[in-house]
Amino acid sequence: MNLLDEVKNEVIEKKEWPDFKSGDTITVHYKIKEGDKERIQQFRGIVLQRRNEGSVETFTVRKMSGNVGVERIIPVNSPMIEKIEINKKGKVRRARIFYLRDLTGKKARIKEKRV
Repeated sequence: MNLLDEVKNEVIEKKEWPDFKSGDTITVHYKIKEGDKERIQQFRGIVLQRRNEGSVETFTVRKMSGNVGVERIIPVNSPMIEKIEINKKGKVRRARIFYLRDLTGKKARIKEKRV
């Protein structure tokens, strides 16, 4: 491990989130600053991917807002995340499900994993 990795691990505080992966439907409670006010906004969607590891890990969440797809890339260790809830566990075969972008209607559904 080099010096840069050691400094990153000391500076960034790591939070414990529930274990989620691509295909899961999650709700991310995200802090938003508007001027001097701060509020929490919920972003609910399907996880398309988890990327990297350690202090630079990110995940991509996609939701449909009307007929427009909205994707957001969120760092796992972001101080703006209040909490993460898992709504559904998805059954997918791939780690990155970008094919979901091209599908609409019933084809865009992901089967739910029964626990």
